[in-house]
Amino acid sequence: MTDPTYFTQLDSPLGPLLLTADPDGALTSLSVPGQKGGRSVLEGWRHDDGPFRAAASQLAAYFAGELKEFDLPLRSHGTVFRERVWAALGSVPYGATTTYGEIAARIGVSRAGVRAVGGAIGANPLLVVRPCHRVIGADGSLTGYAGGLERKTRLLVLEGVL
Repeated sequence: MTDPTYFTQLDSPLGPLLLTADPDGALTSLSVPGQKGGRSVLEGWRHDDGPFRAAASQLAAYFAGELKEFDLPLRSHGTVFRERVWAALGSVPYGATTTYGEIAARIGVSRAGVRAVGGAIGANPLLVVRPCHRVIGADGSLTGYAGGLERKTRLLVLEGVL
């Protein structure tokens, strides 16, 4: 038998957020409606707000402009390459942006690997808390965001980048 997945839904300026956690209370995903690759509640998941109290509080403070860095236990599962890309996302500070090429360079991937970096960023299961919205095109354009470019724009406006 597999460990249960806990979930809750929170209202936000981006629409309803679906959060999942493992039995240890580590956040395993944060999805928005219509997200490319986003999660939907599955049979057997347990609705419980308890494991999400800290996440709910920190997300509310973030959306109110009062929190610049999340301090939550996160546990996502991906390939070794994706995990390296996702770790690099965590080093992009609030109010700043970086490019796909800069993320590739940061983890030691050649220029030819930038597309793979983009794919890993697009597969990020923890929107908002793992700030993939801070990654932009080399020409400064707002490119790709699994949650939609309108949401990416909202997050960057909130953080004072736009």
